[in-house]
Amino acid sequence: MPTGPVLFARYAYPPNALGYCGPDAAAQLLGYAGAPAGERDADGQLRELARQFAGAFPYLELIAAANRIPDPLDPRVVAAYWVGGPLLNRVPQTALAASVAERFRPRVASGTVGRLAEPALAGGVAHHAFHVFAVYPFVGMLRGGRVEAPLAVLDRCRIRWGRVELVTADRAIVRARPLVWDGRRLGYGAPRPETARLARRGLGLAPAVVPGDWVALHWDWVCDRLGPLGVDRLRRASARVLAAVNGADRPAPVAVLG
Repeated sequence: MPTGPVLFARYAYPPNALGYCGPDAAAQLLGYAGAPAGERDADGQLRELARQFAGAFPYLELIAAANRIPDPLDPRVVAAYWVGGPLLNRVPQTALAASVAERFRPRVASGTVGRLAEPALAGGVAHHAFHVFAVYPFVGMLRGGRVEAPLAVLDRCRIRWGRVELVTADRAIVRARPLVWDGRRLGYGAPRPETARLARRGLGLAPAVVPGDWVALHWDWVCDRLGPLGVDRLRRASARVLAAVNGADRPAPVAVLG
């Protein structure tokens, strides 16, 4: 089990490398997350970097506080945010709604901040999928008729699960279920193969994987190897968020990736 800061870096690196989230620190994140445990002294530096992820870190603080865990970068907290688990059930929906509304109040049109609370109060949880589907504006774009680009971003930005079919030097073929949009609701399509990165310049995020392993994917990277419990937790958390967002009357209004 990696430390909490290293686990955070595994999942935070892919969007950071694309320039979407957090500080300009992709090389540091990959170096700390990808180096063997005996070759790194990462926690202090990673803690400082993690606090600069303005989108993710407040969710860690919310999960930690609700579970009376002093450290927001405790590995249990980090795993709950990226993958799922029982810690999410202890975050009151009212607390999630209030946190999101307070954070993004300055970035939404006057009188619309209440719309941010709707998915939280309808069953959303403090999971990465909530930020992707309920806060980012892409579901609203889908409802407005723009489909191809927003759907691609939603599919890549969420943490998704898949099963490894083939491994090469620095790539893997992973069979995963893509997001689909039927004009009203988001759901999952039939499993299909996709290519995911395992390493860059000899540094990878996940432990070594072999065909048959289940893995977590974020953007075009394999971030972690998942056991059956991890796959189940990720499926359940994702399903809860999708149900809450699909049931919302109006789209999320926040156009920000920070």
